[in-house]
Amino acid sequence: MCGICGIFNVSSHSPVSEVYLSRMLQSINHRGPDDHGVYIDDNIGLGSARLSIIDLVSGKQPISNEDKTLWIVFNGEIYNYRELTAFLKKKGHQFSTNTDTEVILHLYEEFGADSIQHLNGMFAFAIWDSRKEQVVIARDRMGIKPLYYTESDGQLIFGSELKVLLAHPQVKRQIDPISLNEYLSFEYVPTPRTILTGIFRLEPGHLLVYSRSGSKNIRYYQMSLERSESQAPVDWRDYTASLDQKLRDAVNRELVSDVPVGVLLSGGVDSSLVASYMTELYPGKVKSFSIAFEEKSFDESHFARAVSKHLGTEHNELMLSGKTAAQMVPSISDFLDEPFGDSSYIPTFLLSKFARQQVKVVLGGDGGDELFAGYPTLIAHKLINVYERVVPWTIRASLAPKLLQMIPVSFNNISLDFRFRRFFAGRGQPLEVRHGRWLGSFYDEDKQLLFQDWLKPVLRDTYYQAYQHALECDASNYLNRLIYNDIKLYLDGDILFKVDRASMANSLEVRVPLLNRDLVDFVSTLPVNLKLRGLKSKFLFKKCAEPRLPSAVVNRPKKGFNMPVATWLTTDLREVVTDSLSETMIKKQDLFQYSYIKNLLDDHFAHRRDNRKPLWTLLVFQLWYAKYIA
Repeated sequence: MCGICGIFNVSSHSPVSEVYLSRMLQSINHRGPDDHGVYIDDNIGLGSARLSIIDLVSGKQPISNEDKTLWIVFNGEIYNYRELTAFLKKKGHQFSTNTDTEVILHLYEEFGADSIQHLNGMFAFAIWDSRKEQVVIARDRMGIKPLYYTESDGQLIFGSELKVLLAHPQVKRQIDPISLNEYLSFEYVPTPRTILTGIFRLEPGHLLVYSRSGSKNIRYYQMSLERSESQAPVDWRDYTASLDQKLRDAVNRELVSDVPVGVLLSGGVDSSLVASYMTELYPGKVKSFSIAFEEKSFDESHFARAVSKHLGTEHNELMLSGKTAAQMVPSISDFLDEPFGDSSYIPTFLLSKFARQQVKVVLGGDGGDELFAGYPTLIAHKLINVYERVVPWTIRASLAPKLLQMIPVSFNNISLDFRFRRFFAGRGQPLEVRHGRWLGSFYDEDKQLLFQDWLKPVLRDTYYQAYQHALECDASNYLNRLIYNDIKLYLDGDILFKVDRASMANSLEVRVPLLNRDLVDFVSTLPVNLKLRGLKSKFLFKKCAEPRLPSAVVNRPKKGFNMPVATWLTTDLREVVTDSLSETMIKKQDLFQYSYIKNLLDDHFAHRRDNRKPLWTLLVFQLWYAKYIA
């Protein structure tokens, strides 16, 4: 696991600045504190900050092939590298290391850009091909590992995080208004855009070939869900044995390591099932790590303890108070180089820091909700369709809003008024818009009041990306379309972004076996009613979990990894939020209307309305802005 960076002077043979490359590399030291390496040859420069996981002795990067015509820097893990090594040695390739990194390089020699089709893993890499004078940068199929790039004055500049590019003095810092508009609604900027104009994330399942003749952005993978709609009708029991074996194989593959491996155990069914297979396959006692919250409505640590006791793991629990977590908020942009409005980043960061005290590598349960239809919003889509069809319009238009006003405001986790307000916010909206409104923060009508007038003419439809993904999805069932949308937007932009930044900020590698290539291929063929059956989410997944886990864990309702943000904003963070959203600061930025923000603050402080999501989204943006723009 590493952080990578590079510079390719395309339009000239101007030598790459070693100073610039070193600055870029230093900015991601946290991703790879064990070793640094650079390769510079005239107009190409590659850098790697390495966290040693496989081949601890001889795995130093960058790595070259036998005649040094190819060089690679690599971030990630290739889980089938041993099988690929055997194949390549049969073909006559000579290896100087025992790393998975070198496997990619020899595969490229053998198959060119098509080599990426043979990789089972999480990865972002760059290959310099001196014979063709081209750089190939690539990202794994699901987007587990990040990769950013920009073109500036005839240069391709790329790296594992946005801050890598910002370390180069020729990269400009200008807010993209379209990205800002999307961030305020989604709580993240959807790929391929970033918050800054001209800087992009390489999309999952894509590679970029960059040479003097131009650039080619090539999609090498697109998930297909159409197959799930053409399966012969069979009983769910016909699938359980196959899914059980695929889950077992995925966990087993991702245990490959030359250092100890632990597991992040939230007590949810996803991480618990991963831990269950791990305790059977891992040689030795499995160390599990979880967080407990002092605030009772947010605490689910008893589920993690129950799973640990059931499986026999060596359990480690970190008790977290709201005050302790809130103290981290003012420095959140030290670790996040883009505004990111998911408050669960904080406990994920603290849990990663806690686990890193004992291990370098952990498995997690991320991806299960996206693959197996685990989010309550998917059930809500079913319910709102019934509501719109059964409840007369007069009641929906008049009585329902009045009843909503009667529900008392609560700052508890997923409170009743929070759920009802979210539900009714989806009424009368297209499918993709409704889904986005339920998951995100600001609605379009809110932003009309929030934005300064000069910004409004250049803003496109907030949900343009969601519509694009709906069009490219090859499935017709609306639940499949939503699953595809979650994978392309929420999984990539929120879940995997959060896990990567939180873990790598603490030099911890998190692996996600539920997103393993072979498991994803299998799950994408499952009929959608084996994922969401009636109002029961993750139906088949839970059937596999039932004989392995306590019933209370398998059948527990999903709550998410949330923080008491609503309360923080009125207590521990009140001074921070009022300073960051002060009239002076807002008018200086000239992006937002202060009067609208003041109303949000006043209503929240007076407990008239729970404005946790819009206020937190704005606060994180302001903290980011103060560090990277102001």
